[in-house]
This record gives sequence, structure tokens and C-alpha cells, in this order.
Amino acid sequence: MGKKEIIKKEWNDAAESWVDFVRKGKDYYRDELNNPATFKLIGDVRGRIVLDLACGEGYNTRILARKGAKVTGVDFSEKLIELARRQEAKEKLGIQYRVLNAADLKKFSSNHFHLVTCFMSLQDIEDYEKAISEVTRVLRNRGRFVFSIPHPCFETIITNGKRTSATKRYFETVKYPVKWKMERLAKPFRTTSFHRTLTNYFDALYRSRLFVSRLIEPKPTQKGLLKHPQLREVLVKPQSIIVESIKCAHSN
Repeated sequence: MGKKEIIKKEWNDAAESWVDFVRKGKDYYRDELNNPATFKLIGDVRGRIVLDLACGEGYNTRILARKGAKVTGVDFSEKLIELARRQEAKEKLGIQYRVLNAADLKKFSSNHFHLVTCFMSLQDIEDYEKAISEVTRVLRNRGRFVFSIPHPCFETIITNGKRTSATKRYFETVKYPVKWKMERLAKPFRTTSFHRTLTNYFDALYRSRLFVSRLIEPKPTQKGLLKHPQLREVLVKPQSIIVESIKCAHSN
């Protein structure tokens, strides 16, 4: 089994536990830190044609659809897409879901989407440079790519309840295991991520003719701080960054 198949199997195996984690409000870093800032940056999406890259079980895909976007969600995990489709059958938001690798979007024509999103997933994509290149191809001119990732400068993993650095050498590009063992998980699981520098990401955007227009290091909401005091650590060290980039005219 190759590396990509191993990573896919990890997410297929984790799918049920992940759905429980996300849909029952247990992912407060998403709900009270990343999502408020990301959706504020994204702004009005009514009537926009949107691709949600590495969409998982579709939590944020559904938010985009409820805000009026025409959304397609893609993920390489068959199980996560199956669970997303089940929810779509219940809510009927008009979302199309496809099992696709983020680095191979040939099912979509060039210059098609107004917006591509990738919520806290680009760090899990092995061939991220190819994925970013594909984003450029499927975006319309002046279309936007908005993504969030763990902050590479302060990237951490939780092992046995303790937060430690994902890598001791910032400038190394390394693959590392993420062991999800928090008490609020229905069942522990393991996935794989890749540490890369900010330069790695920004160079990939530049080579693909995507020009950075905004960078945000989100802070928790006041409601989140009151409800989840552990979010106060983010006021000392940012846990994530959100990037907006724009496709330059004539970049295909």
C-alpha cells in the first residue's frame, strides 16, 4: 500500500469518530477560532460557484451552501464523502460531492469557480504544490483561493494529552503522525500531516500565479473564551493562519 493509500485509509477508518467530533460541537477550535474569522474573510457568497477542497464530511461545505453558494465538495476519503452525501440527502442543500484527490481536479473545467476553499486540510495533502496548481486552473480570473492551516511557526501535536512541537526544526519538511486522543473523541484515531514552512506555501502560491491579498492569525471569540478557557493559549501563540489569494489574470 502506497503512502497516499495509507493516508486515505487513516481517514476512512477515522470517519465515524470524526463526524461525531465535528457535528456534536466538540471541535471548538473550528467553531470558536477558525470558522468565524474564515467566513468573515470569505464574505458574501450568494450566487457564487464554490469548490470546497478536502471537504471531509462536509461541515463547512454545508455552511457555504446555507449562505447561498452553489457548492461542490471533494475529498479523497470515500467514507467521508459517503457520510457527507447522507447528510445532503437529509438537508437537500444542493451540494454535489465527489471522491477526488485534491491534486487531480480534471473532472472540472478550467476557469469555472469563483472561489475555492480548503479548511485546515492543505497540511494533510502530500502533493500540495500540484493541488495549488489545480486550484489556479479551475478558478476564474480574479477568483479567490481561501485556505487555513495550522500555523507552521507554532505547529503542535497532542500526545497523551500534552501539546508538543510537531517538529524541532522549522526549516525541515517532514511528515508526522497526528494521534487524536482527546477525551471528547468517541474513538481515538491517527492521521498524517506534513510540516512545511510559510515560504513553502507562499512560493507554491506564487508559482501558480496566486497572489496573497490577506493573511489572518485568528483569535478566539469572546464566547469561545468563556466557554472553553483552554482557547486562551491562542492569545499567547497563534494556532492557525488563514490566507486569501487571488488568481492573476491570464494565469491558466
